[in-house]
Amino acid sequence: MTVKPWLDIYPEWVPSDITVDEETLEESLLRAADRYPHRVALDFLGATTSYRELVERARKVATLLRNLGVQRGDTVALALPNCPQHMYALWGAILTGATVAEMNPLAPQPELHRQIAMVDARVVIAWEKTITTMAPAADDPRHYFAVDLSRDLPLTSRMLLKLPVAQARTQRARLRGEVPPHVASFDREWRKAAPMDLATFRKPQAEDVAVYMFTGGTTGKPKAVMLTHRNLVSNRKQIIAWVPFEADHHEVIAGVLPLFHAFGFTLMMMCALDLAATAIFLPNFDIPSLLAAQKRRPMTVLPGVTPMFSRILAEVEKREAAGETIDLSSIRFGVSGAMALPDEVARRWEERTGGFLIEGYGMTESSPVVSGSPMSPDRRPSTLGVPFPGTEVRIANPDNLAEDAVDVGEILVRGPQVFAGYLGEPEETAQAMFEDWLRTGDLGRWDGPFVVMADRAKEMINSSGFNIYPSEVEEVLRGMPEVRDVAVVGIPAAERGESVVAALVLEPGSTVDLAAVRRWAEGKLAHYAMPSSIALFDALPTSQLGKVMRRSVREQLDNFELKAGVWVKKAGAVAGSATTAVSDMTRETFERVLAGLETTYNLTVDQIQSWASSVTKSAAESGDVVRQWVDKTAPSGETIAAFVRSAGATLESFATWVVRSGHDLVAGATRSVTPAAEEKGATGDDATDQKDRAKPEETA
Repeated sequence: MTVKPWLDIYPEWVPSDITVDEETLEESLLRAADRYPHRVALDFLGATTSYRELVERARKVATLLRNLGVQRGDTVALALPNCPQHMYALWGAILTGATVAEMNPLAPQPELHRQIAMVDARVVIAWEKTITTMAPAADDPRHYFAVDLSRDLPLTSRMLLKLPVAQARTQRARLRGEVPPHVASFDREWRKAAPMDLATFRKPQAEDVAVYMFTGGTTGKPKAVMLTHRNLVSNRKQIIAWVPFEADHHEVIAGVLPLFHAFGFTLMMMCALDLAATAIFLPNFDIPSLLAAQKRRPMTVLPGVTPMFSRILAEVEKREAAGETIDLSSIRFGVSGAMALPDEVARRWEERTGGFLIEGYGMTESSPVVSGSPMSPDRRPSTLGVPFPGTEVRIANPDNLAEDAVDVGEILVRGPQVFAGYLGEPEETAQAMFEDWLRTGDLGRWDGPFVVMADRAKEMINSSGFNIYPSEVEEVLRGMPEVRDVAVVGIPAAERGESVVAALVLEPGSTVDLAAVRRWAEGKLAHYAMPSSIALFDALPTSQLGKVMRRSVREQLDNFELKAGVWVKKAGAVAGSATTAVSDMTRETFERVLAGLETTYNLTVDQIQSWASSVTKSAAESGDVVRQWVDKTAPSGETIAAFVRSAGATLESFATWVVRSGHDLVAGATRSVTPAAEEKGATGDDATDQKDRAKPEETA
């Protein structure tokens, strides 16, 4: 395709191209502070930071970093949830000319250490719980700083957290972590520093690397994506040109996506600042906190993923059925990414808000947005939209990338937002490119001017917006003594897009269940990459060359059914020599989740038992049953479900434990929640499965 037919359906306000200049990231921050010094830049659970205060604090952080020797070209690693300190640290690092490495604060220790080493970070600023996971040695030459999430909460919330009551203790355990004495307090140190004199600021170059984002790329090998100032500024300009923001309109952007994800970083950080918008930061996706923020400060823009929009709608409908009034009409623009947006979800959202909900497409290597549906009646749900201004897309013949595909082919992308390469990986970078085109690894086709996804990248699993590479999961599980062979595949899952299934061939005489597999993988895999279920095979299907055919594994699962975390052949057939009824829960996990529900939400035994019985009967019936016993002091059924999932369990297994155990075991369960139980579900790890983990306002 040599012409650009998509230009014909561009709305009148969208230019065909953008101006690519020498602008660098900090300019939008300084510009916003100069024009709107007293405007709220950040709302964190009700605590606010103005643009003037944001720049002042970033300058203090810059001084702190400079005093440690940080200069242009050095790397400052951040492992933080969405919080004010994340903003201070990021912009402070940018003002020194350093490169910021964004890391998942809930990643396992080996992954964190590997990433820090990969980018040769000089300074690491991390959440206290992440510092606990990292366990940095006292003689580590890097400078480590710990962030206290409770430090920038509203004053009332901070006071309530100090109360000697169970609920306050539980909240503190979620927010705080054990910090070694040799790790300094970031919150204390930046406050002591003097603001950097901006006259001494050495402006970076547009081609300098601004941010490292971690990804497996199209091959699954962990890599650091190099995004330059020009890449990020260009993508920011493309997004802002695409959306019909009103001149001088005060936008309020929901910050529910994790900032270590390129989607969240560009929309919630880069675009918000250029618009001088207010960002509503939540440390995790929590619907009650989001709706409380909507009442406090009505939002105009909500970037998210499909399950977020679906669950918000479900919660609003449930509350309104109970007599509550919830107004979402301020949300003029919704942007969905990372997975398909069903027509029905888009329709219901637009009916509820009166605004637009469009789907975008991209990848970390493209900063990340490549295309999107128009914010106009020409939008087309369930497609990837049309290329953004200044962006070209080709559908290439997979067997000869120089040729356009007749129908389905590989999606290639070219534009100023395409990355500078993988850090220290010239061969991997070369494989990701064809001439000056970025190879997405995704298959697509044209439907008029719209791009339609034909298939996900061949083997990659997309769960809740996170890319999971089967080879990484397989490598971990293959080290399990009981496992002879393994293949990992993704299967459709309504809430997450896809769930991870581990197909195992066991050593003779061995037995495993899902709980054992997850215990083995704990600390070796990110939480979102953990298998959700297992299937036991006598042998895995292979090609003539002996290569395991994951597609065949996935096809064979059509003849299986899921029972308590394990896939078994239908009609009573045994899937493998070691197949048994398995559960993804141990008694310890069960009691921990049960205790958490009782202490955190003040639930009674009867309430938990009623909910569990409804789930075991029918998930579809559970909503009505739950509503019969949930009152104003108890959480919704969805909140309970979220709490269970945050501990790494499934609803079905937890409910089965409750029903089988009866009231005696429920009543005798331990009443304390260990910090370890909460650590899995603190923030950001899964953009659609984060709930009920840091809600100090509700403690009040």
